[in-house]
Amino acid sequence: MSLETLLSFALVAGLLVMSPGPNGVLIAKTVPTSGRLAAGSNIGGFVAAFFLHGTLSVLGISVILVHSAEAFFVVKMVGAAYLIWIGLKALKDAFSGKIIAAPVAPARRRRTMVRAFGEGFLTNALNPKVSMFYLAAFPQFIPAGEGAVAAAFSLVGIHALINVLWFGAMVLLLARLSTAAGNPSFQRWLKGVTGLVFMGFGLKLATLRP
Repeated sequence: MSLETLLSFALVAGLLVMSPGPNGVLIAKTVPTSGRLAAGSNIGGFVAAFFLHGTLSVLGISVILVHSAEAFFVVKMVGAAYLIWIGLKALKDAFSGKIIAAPVAPARRRRTMVRAFGEGFLTNALNPKVSMFYLAAFPQFIPAGEGAVAAAFSLVGIHALINVLWFGAMVLLLARLSTAAGNPSFQRWLKGVTGLVFMGFGLKLATLRP
């Protein structure tokens, strides 16, 4: 796997992780009510869900792509369309100025470690954004040929590592990061960068040859 592929995937995965979403909301709810260890269990659930999505993607898609040029073309165009759509949506949000930080309601009861892990797992296992990423965009970064499965799980590992670093920092510095993540100017900047990067990758994938 080339360094360019690794860096490209890390950039896309990093933007997905940092974009405001349910993971950040869950962490923001867990830390003040159940503590840092429970928030760490949330993050463990995130990672487990990523490997579930990655496994399903590898088992369900790679076999088809190896045996069908038509299937490769369809998946490639779906992935490109998905990235471009995400990019356009992010740019629209950035320029509309309608990004508003939603208030975070405290949890009604203290979370156990197991419950916190389950919440983190289900938040990502049932998240359509994560599902679409692993079904449409993720296969585009997997190299064809021998070693494809190992490469695929290496990419999942990169996604998981970025997730652990970002949300681990959020747990340790919750007040500051929550304020920054909820700031409309920061959100517009992040949305704008995400939009441009995703549209660029979408156009690149549309012209990719097997």
